[in-house]
Amino acid sequence: MNTIECIKTRRSIRSYNGRPVDRELIVKAVEAASFAPSWKNTQVTRYIAIDDPALKERIASECSPYAGNSAVIRQAPVLVVTTMVRNRSGYERDGSFSTPKEKGWQMYDAGIAGQTFCLAAHELGLSTLIMGIFDEEKITSLLQIPEEQEVCALIAVGYTDENPAAPKRKTTDDLLKFI
Repeated sequence: MNTIECIKTRRSIRSYNGRPVDRELIVKAVEAASFAPSWKNTQVTRYIAIDDPALKERIASECSPYAGNSAVIRQAPVLVVTTMVRNRSGYERDGSFSTPKEKGWQMYDAGIAGQTFCLAAHELGLSTLIMGIFDEEKITSLLQIPEEQEVCALIAVGYTDENPAAPKRKTTDDLLKFI
């Protein structure tokens, strides 16, 4: 699959068939995502892959205030929690901000890494869904995430039985302006 085809055929999948995901595929997707660009090559994104059904159930019931996401977490064979190292991306060594985006820049880097992970997973035959609605304090406590990291997103990973069509996209005339 070439890059453009991968981008155009990747979908956010909310229904999984339950087939287990080989851990080696998660390793390969993270390895590919490690090549995502980041601020001054800080590589702030970290990944926690959860395939234990009991732990996924706790996250679904205790850390997900949105029922739709809870259902996805329960159904997906793997839940990847992405975190980002605090106070690195967008900062200078003295702790000052390099950009007016201040600490917001780390979310940009983690987003690039998350999408790169999802595209790599798609290339490997897996489906994904990036979720942003969760109780950060509860999931941080439950997973004992170190204080120097914060949760960025949850990514459901598995195999889907469906092949949804691409939703309608804006035209390049709507998205692009040359000046």
